[in-house]
Amino acid sequence: MTRTLVSRLWLNSHRPACERGFTLLEILLVLFIIALASVLAVPNVGGLDARTYSAQLRKVEALLRFARRNAVLTGLPASTRLYGPSHDPYAADSVVAGQFAPEQEQDAGLLQAPLARWESQGIALSFEDSTERLTEVERFIDVTFYPEGGSTGGTLILSRDDRHTRIVIDPFTGRISSEETNASK
Repeated sequence: MTRTLVSRLWLNSHRPACERGFTLLEILLVLFIIALASVLAVPNVGGLDARTYSAQLRKVEALLRFARRNAVLTGLPASTRLYGPSHDPYAADSVVAGQFAPEQEQDAGLLQAPLARWESQGIALSFEDSTERLTEVERFIDVTFYPEGGSTGGTLILSRDDRHTRIVIDPFTGRISSEETNASK
């Protein structure tokens, strides 16, 4: 005799409990794995802006130290070029009097190409010279280090949201120091 649909439904409903679904232990294990994955993933997404700012700050400091060290070791001036947030280094109008575009960054007489470059990714860049005159960096600024240890000096101010960092470059020794301040709310 052939089985009918009714007889199959009756057999499935009277199967033992171990054959009918998931056990409580299996469900708890799946919930535990989901909870563990969310605990590991959420902190990595939350502080992305802060980590990006810190990474860019470390990169600026490393490039400045690299240029300083290179100038002392090679006996030649070395500079680092820092681009502002609104500057496109490959734009056709990037040549300004006394400045040169990246495609022209070749040794041309006394002009020396920057040893290192940093491009802002959403970080405002300001420069304060030794006379405490503050200027916003729209295009770029070059910081040059000399073989005897000196530099063009000044203070770079990097800002993003409520975080502000001052990178002080001593004009006599070329030493680089930084201090971070948070804006008051």
